[in-house]
This record gives sequence, structure tokens and C-alpha cells, in this order.
Amino acid sequence: MIIGHGGNIDVTAKRIGCLPYEIIDMSSNINPLGTMPGLLDFLKQNIACASVLPEADAGAVQLAFARRYDVNSRQVLAGNGVTQFIYALPLVLKTKRALILGPTYADYADACKMQGAVYEYCHTLASEQFQYNPDKIDQYLRRSDTVFICNPNNPTGTMIPKTTLIKLCQEYPDIRFVVDESYLPFVSNGEQESMLGTGLTNVIVFNSMSKIFAVPGLRIGFMVAAPSVIQKFQQHWPPWSVNSLAQKAILWLMQRKDATDSFIRQTVRFVLTEKEQFAALLKDNTSIRQFPSSTGFMLAQINGNKTAADVSAKLLQHKILIRNCANFEGLSENYFRVALKSAPVNRILAEGLSALT
Repeated sequence: MIIGHGGNIDVTAKRIGCLPYEIIDMSSNINPLGTMPGLLDFLKQNIACASVLPEADAGAVQLAFARRYDVNSRQVLAGNGVTQFIYALPLVLKTKRALILGPTYADYADACKMQGAVYEYCHTLASEQFQYNPDKIDQYLRRSDTVFICNPNNPTGTMIPKTTLIKLCQEYPDIRFVVDESYLPFVSNGEQESMLGTGLTNVIVFNSMSKIFAVPGLRIGFMVAAPSVIQKFQQHWPPWSVNSLAQKAILWLMQRKDATDSFIRQTVRFVLTEKEQFAALLKDNTSIRQFPSSTGFMLAQINGNKTAADVSAKLLQHKILIRNCANFEGLSENYFRVALKSAPVNRILAEGLSALT
């Protein structure tokens, strides 16, 4: 398991001697607008459901998800966050050799390692702004049975267009393409870029509600795949994988399409504005190289003799927590990631970075 996920607030607070709420957390990729209005009040009113068992197979929420996204319910499986699917996949599908498009989320590699599957990375490069290079990937694909693609990617924020992905999946029909769309709702016209409903039987899509609706503690994740793939997972799937409160939240969200769509559009506009303003604040700082991002977080590189650890430690003295990316395979000790917040908070970070570099 990766050591150093974003959002280790409690541990960090104890280490620096403050209360968790005093820390400005810019390390965890959660919606900067917070939880969708009305959801927390609804959960408070239904907290008593924690005293009873949830629906064992989460059938109702799977059906609600299928209706919301116009896919066959036989293609949907709900789980305890996307993480449950990531770690189950190499075991369930008997992955022998996996390809991981990196630098990216470490759990794909950890899942393969746990199940004894061989894996290798095909890294995008800083010299190419971490953009996907279709010519480079071909040599790796020919020796793989499974490909993990985080789209948009964490931590680079880069995005592979849907048309490019479809073409790639069609060219290699015998390879399973696992597309993690956890951050897609933060992208302009994100739903149109989703691989849901493409009808490609070699595509598996992960969908997370934790990030966009800011409820990571509920652990809400879905997998959409061919019915034959879903059946294989169901043979390994434990009952009660989705807790009672999470099931309540899912049904509440899925039954409010207009409201959720409006909230997502508001989030996308907010994120776009804050990215532009944050980039402008640091555009004259030659010590920091910013990389373009399609989503709500940004990757940056420290130039000179300082490392991301140096900058992280200094910012933490001011109770600002960012994500040191040194432990991402394919990145060095000079990279960090920030999840943007409100304009005043983003300005505080920009000023702090300018003062340190």
C-alpha cells in the first residue's frame, strides 16, 4: 500500500501539534465547493440506518446508477469505493501481465503486486507536458493482457480524449482496458468524455462519487463492464460491500439528476476559474514549473536546489498541506501536487510558494 496518500490530516495535525481543522488541506483531491447542498442534512436525518444491515447486494443503488447513466443494470456493480475494484481486479480476471500508464495512482501497481501479476509502466514525460503518446504505448501493449488508465490522470491532470481511447480499445480487442474516471466530473463536458455506454466489451470503467460530491468517508464506487465481467466479480464479491449510509446517499444523488448536474457544472466553472487565477499568480515565478491540468488539481515542479519535501515542510509550518509527489513512480523529488480551494486560500498558497522559492 502506498505510504503518503493525500489527506492524512489527523496524523499531520498530531505531528505539528495543532487540531485537524486548523490545517488547510490542499493535498487531497476533493471538490473545493464541499459536499453537495442538502446531502449532509439528509444523511443526518437518516443516521439511524447505521443500526440495520444494508441491502446485501446493493441492487437498488446499482439499478439507480444504471438508470441515471443509461446503461444496462447487468453491467453495473457497486463497491466500497473504487479501491475495492482496483484490488480485486487482478485476482478476479486472473491478470498475468499489466501495463500502467504513468506516472499515476500507485494502487494499480500495488493491486498487481498483491496478486502476483507482473506489471510495467509506460510513462508520459515532463518534456511532453505529460501528454499521452500513442506511438510509445504500442510496444508495451503487445505484451499485456490488462491496461490501467486513470483518465483524467492523477497526479498529472492530463486527459486522453474519448475518441482516442475508443480507437485504442478497438485496435486491441483482446486486451482489457481499465479506465478510472474518478476525476472526470471535474472536466468540462466530462460526461460526454466518459467511456460509459461505449458498448466495448474489453473496457472496464470505474466511477467514483467520493471526489465530486466530497464524501470520501462513505466509500462510494461503481464498476461498469460487460455482463460476463460483472458475473466474474460477483463470484468473489462479499455481501454488504456498500454500507447503509452510502446506499442512502447514492439513492438521494441518483434521484436528483437536475440538481447534481447543476452542482457539477458549478464545480467545473469554479475549478476552471481558480486554475486560471492560480496559474497567473505564479506565471512569473521561474522556480516553479506548472503543468496544464484538465481537472481540479495541478502538478508542479520545483526548479533549483530545493525539493518538494523542503517546500512541503515550510508550508506546513503555516498549516498548509500539499502533496509531495516523490513517491509516484516516474516522478522525482522535485514534484508536488496541489488541489485548489477558494480564491483566498489559493492566493495564500501562491504567496507562500513565491516566498519559499
